[in-house]
Amino acid sequence: MIVEDMIIQKHQEIALDTFEMVLSGQEIPLQIQSGQFVHVQIGDGKHHVLRRPISIADIDRVAQTVTLIYHVTGDGTDWLSSRRLGETLNVLGPLGNGFDLHDIAGDTILIIGGGVGVPPLYHLTKQLIPHYHVIVVLGFATGEAVFYEDDFRRLAETYVATDDGSYGYHGVVTDIVKQLERDYQHYYACGPTPMLQAVQTQLAGTPGHLSFEERMGCGIGACFACVCEARNDKGYVKICQDGPVLRADEVML
Repeated sequence: MIVEDMIIQKHQEIALDTFEMVLSGQEIPLQIQSGQFVHVQIGDGKHHVLRRPISIADIDRVAQTVTLIYHVTGDGTDWLSSRRLGETLNVLGPLGNGFDLHDIAGDTILIIGGGVGVPPLYHLTKQLIPHYHVIVVLGFATGEAVFYEDDFRRLAETYVATDDGSYGYHGVVTDIVKQLERDYQHYYACGPTPMLQAVQTQLAGTPGHLSFEERMGCGIGACFACVCEARNDKGYVKICQDGPVLRADEVML
């Protein structure tokens, strides 16, 4: 775990209240694995005591940059959205456990993302496509919220659904998965808990991993603000420490 002042190299709004930020640094970009997250300090850390957890959309180890995508939901992320090129942000990371790419049986993998759960799946898809046939299904609330569709299409077979039908398929991601009727050997999903619950139920017979987008306090497992009930009477798992990526069969939603 490293604390580093990282420089903003790129910052732009890419969808409704959704921003893409590219940060450069010396150490953190070299340490991060797909699926992990960073904790970003907001302001001077006095008015906003808690850092904001933001997942990693992409990693460039040569340029030593990480790409973050976040949605403005309150004062903290609103402050973040006003940062300019060349400014520095105090970043703690990498945190959590990322995607497990081992022991995948078969050759067809399903990627399912919803809203702000889409970003960590982009770098994952880049890692998978040299070795597997990948199918991507993305869900958003409305057409104005859609982002990275073209980026995913350049990598893999991609489908988009919106809740209001203003873009792509009118429905939710599980509707598209049902219509495709493909034989998946493994899946990775990231998004809001109701979506993950629906995916977990629909693909109960398929091995998979779920990545959680939870509100966090400390980000290092000390505050118990982001727990999820585990199966087999094992109590609870901490999303920030045990996750954010967990096997689909080890949690109850």
